[in-house]
Amino acid sequence: MMKDVNYEKVIEKIARASGIDKEEVQKKVEAKRAKLSDLISYEGAAQIVAAELGINFENEKLKINELLPGMRKVNVVGKMINLSPVRTFKNSKGENMKVANFVLADDTSNVKIVLWDSNHISLIEGGRVKEGNIIELNNATMRGGELHLGSFSELKISSELLDDDKIIIERVVSEKKISELVVSDSVKVRAFILQTFEPKSFNVCSECSKKATAEGENFICVTHGKIFPEKRYLINIVLDDGTETIRTVLFHTNLPKIGLTELENVERTIFQREDLLGKEMIFSGNVRMNKFFNEPEFIVEQVSEVNLENLIGELKK
Repeated sequence: MMKDVNYEKVIEKIARASGIDKEEVQKKVEAKRAKLSDLISYEGAAQIVAAELGINFENEKLKINELLPGMRKVNVVGKMINLSPVRTFKNSKGENMKVANFVLADDTSNVKIVLWDSNHISLIEGGRVKEGNIIELNNATMRGGELHLGSFSELKISSELLDDDKIIIERVVSEKKISELVVSDSVKVRAFILQTFEPKSFNVCSECSKKATAEGENFICVTHGKIFPEKRYLINIVLDDGTETIRTVLFHTNLPKIGLTELENVERTIFQREDLLGKEMIFSGNVRMNKFFNEPEFIVEQVSEVNLENLIGELKK
């Protein structure tokens, strides 16, 4: 598993705070990973080592590219961009709840922010915090590649000044080998399709695309009530890039891009699935933990053909 820039920064911080040489800190991290049978990332092992040494970064303001999976009590400043409409849903108790999200960007990267607390959401609904504002977030938690704010978190307008020309508003996606992937990665992978499984269909609301639940002969959307649903498809495949394999999920909009164009025709779909085997493509998306299989899986957001001219150009560099 590859160590990235964030890992190196964490090692440097641990070394400074503890007075231990970087090499010694790295040995402790390697030992911790070995003890856990390498089931934890280098970044995760470094956090455990830091905690065992009595070091925390709770009061330290971090840059977005320094955020790591599982971090708690995170403090960060950035520009609010891509603010989505506040969404209403019902919790397990049947109570109406709200959730809001936006993207926070600074001069190193950007990250999706999820707000669950009504006080934070009211700041957005009341126009007191707007898209384009420089804001400060305190006591947040990194979860699944996103920064979540709960009732003990703080959201406020910041007095800090950020250079608009340096703020990174494009989504940051790193290119990695499958063997290097860790949960919460947002990555691009070039790989061959090794195996395909039978496509699965499900129903969604035609208004909001949320999953629709069957109740008798009717379909219900949690937002729009009784609806006439739209059928959507997904497919599970296995990708192989020569370093490792990973179970991968592609949803409706990406299926035509890989060559699945007649999903209502079972026989035709079988032939199209056979044609996919051995096909090399570029897949971009997020890595998450599949709780059923207890292993990482790749959720694809974009698919593209391999550009041979670009590859030849890279090999010549």
